Order: sequence, then C-alpha cells, then structure tokens
Amino acid sequence: MGKRMLFIFNPRAGKGSIKNRLVDILDIFVKAGYEVTVHPTQAYRDGQRVARRKGGEYDLLVTSGGDGTLDEIVTGIMEGGHSTPVGYIPAGSTNDFANSLHVSKNMLEAAVDIVEGRAHAFDVGKFNDDFFVYIAAFGLFTDVSYETNQDLKNILGHAAYILEGTQRLFNIRSYNMRIESRECAMDGEFIFGMVSNATSVGGFRKLTGPDVMLDDGVFEVMLVHRPKNILELNEIIASLLGGADTKLIESFKTSSLKISCEGPVSWTLDGEFGGEHREVEITNMKHAVQIMIAEDDTVPLINTQV
Repeated sequence: MGKRMLFIFNPRAGKGSIKNRLVDILDIFVKAGYEVTVHPTQAYRDGQRVARRKGGEYDLLVTSGGDGTLDEIVTGIMEGGHSTPVGYIPAGSTNDFANSLHVSKNMLEAAVDIVEGRAHAFDVGKFNDDFFVYIAAFGLFTDVSYETNQDLKNILGHAAYILEGTQRLFNIRSYNMRIESRECAMDGEFIFGMVSNATSVGGFRKLTGPDVMLDDGVFEVMLVHRPKNILELNEIIASLLGGADTKLIESFKTSSLKISCEGPVSWTLDGEFGGEHREVEITNMKHAVQIMIAEDDTVPLINTQV
C-alpha cells in the first residue's frame, strides 16, 4: 500500500503564488510515491479543523502558506493528538519559522526537501489552552500582522508591516505585569513582550538573542520596559537594532512562565490574534511535532545528534 499525504494549502498566501506551482508540486509528491489528498483552505481556522480531524489518517501532512497557516496545522495536530510529521512549503509575506530553519524559499525545492528529507522534532508552545509554533507576543506592533489587510500584504509584502507599524510609534501603550518563571520573578510596566522559538521575528533577525535552538525545550523571552523619555526610547531602539546592553530590556530563557496583568491584554500567536487575557501560562512542549527538513548533517537550529 502506498504512502498517504494530506496537502493543505492557503490559496491566498503570498500573492497566491502557489497557484502557478501547484501542478509541479503535486508531481514531485506523486513521483515520490505518495497518494495525495489536496485541501485548499476555505476560511480562517479551516486548516486547523482539517488537521485535527484527519491528520492522524496520513503518513505525512504538508502545508503551504504563511506562518499563520503553519500555526493552524500544528495546532490541529496537537489538538488531535496526532504524531504525523509535517512538511512546510512557505508562501507567506514573512515566513519567520521557515527563515529560522533555512527552509528553501523556492517552492519546488522545498517540496523536494520534504519528500527526500528527514523528520526532526521541534518544540511547540502551549499558551493556556491554545498552541503556537514560534512566537507569543503582546504590546507594540503585535497587532500589525493580523490587522494589516491581506491584499495590502500581498501587494507590498514585508513593507506592509513596516508601513502599518510606524503609525503606532506615537501612541505607545504599556501594561503593568507580574512575570513569574523558575528563573526569575519581576513586576514592571512593559510596552512589548515576546516568548519565542525562532531567530527571525517579523522578518527581523537578532531580536531573539543568541544560541537559539528549536528543539532545546526552552523559549527566549524578551520584555521591553516603558521608556520615560525620548532618550530611553532611543536607547531601546539602539539595543534592538544593534544589540547594545540596556536595563530597559529584560531577556532570559525558560521552559515555562506565567504572566499576569490587571486588565485584559491582546496577544498574537504566530502573527494571528490570540485573544485577550489577564493571565497566561506558557509552556514549552519539547519535541512535540516532527517537521521534514533537508537531508543535511549541518541542519541549523536542530540538534541532529539526538
């Protein structure tokens, strides 16, 4: 009996770029011996529902779209309790997770790497009762991805996020929070925070700190205090862009943490709206999902010796 693949793709992601490559991608899968079931997503969270319901019936679940589409598929797999490996063909505007794993931006090369590559386990974040692949964040700019119009994203790509984000600089909101983890506990007024498992966030590198691994069981946490004046704001910006030390940014690694706030805070999970919460518990689910990546002894950010 042949191998079975479920291929879920977002037909609108990245200017609908997959439409011109779909036949060639399917040809690669079929030539590799897969019987392929194809499902174009029909609405928000449709991929998640399909992955949860049917993900366990296949030998491989491949998805194509942006990071939000990948988030849906991984969340569906986690909710369904499936162990099916995932293949990812990036087709979005930013593709942070693909950048972290050096997944090919060429769709056909990415398809070949899936069928000829190896499965490696990576960590998934549990966020209260939800899940995320590479980032949970609040505060400044975090609503940009899910509020930026999809057509604008498709036309301008990464520049759309910049245009939308720069409009927020003059209206910075802060949150009084309590942060608790095994490594530390603190209270503060923060304008931004992220719990991440990637080297690229919003298309920008070096925001998540050094020594990032996607399968080490820990997240990289960054919290930005509210600046009291323009000099402190410049200090924060200089640190984010150049890596200079500042007491206005808290950074540490942890496998779990709890964040509490007096009022509801809007969160984003992998670039999509994650709801409003007064309290969140975030836990690293080590080696929760397997992803197919290129056959290479020097795979980045993955411990190939495990």
